Amino acid sequence: MRRRELLGAAAALMAAAGVASAAEVDRVALVARSRAAVFPIGTYSPTDSPRFGFSGTAFAVSDGRLLVTNVHVVQPGQDSGKRMAIRIERAGSREEYRELELVAMDRANDLALLRPVVPGRLPATLELGPDTMAPEGTDVLLLGYPLAGALGFSQIAHRGMIAAITHMALPSPSARGLNAALVRQLRADPIDILQLDATAYPGNSGGPLLDQQTGQVVGVVSMVFAKAGHESVIGQPSGISYAIPAAPLRRLVARVEAESAR
Repeated sequence: MRRRELLGAAAALMAAAGVASAAEVDRVALVARSRAAVFPIGTYSPTDSPRFGFSGTAFAVSDGRLLVTNVHVVQPGQDSGKRMAIRIERAGSREEYRELELVAMDRANDLALLRPVVPGRLPATLELGPDTMAPEGTDVLLLGYPLAGALGFSQIAHRGMIAAITHMALPSPSARGLNAALVRQLRADPIDILQLDATAYPGNSGGPLLDQQTGQVVGVVSMVFAKAGHESVIGQPSGISYAIPAAPLRRLVARVEAESAR
């Protein structure tokens, strides 16, 4: 039997015996250690029913003092005048709500930074990747809370690959913010965005995109390609999603940290 056939037979035996490959073991470990830094985010009021109005996903960076999400995720709270909050799972089927304040936004890149109103570190943080764009072909994981308002608050991991780096103009989070000047600017100044072959759903917005090899954040999930209307994303997912690269996020975090240090 030739060497290639021997290797194939060995791999088949390992799979049959339930032995995971090194890549699979690394992926399991990465998901396990990253979970505690990722949260459902939305509006919170103890007098509302329900008390928590889910909007999307957020994750902790900067030594646990800042949270990252999308501008369009925090927009419902800004429009209603309500404070945003994250939901933290505790032992014994209990949950805690940590209210947040908005500290910075990068509307062009659909990025928002928030921090807890009551100072204190969050359970865990994620490390931001380098300023350089993650290359096409990079294996990635995205963590978040797809359809959490309907399916409960179970954190779900999706895996995929950076399929392309493409130019795109992100729309305004609010249709009321659109005007002729803004439309011209969007067309004139497209940004580089990561196209993924991973399936994301409503609720994944604002979640981290992790490099499977380094565990670093290389992007922030922002959009899902819809074949038709919004409902088609659920019933007929396209399998095409988009993420904002890490570079503009690093710049936004650095700016906020520098302002806090003054």
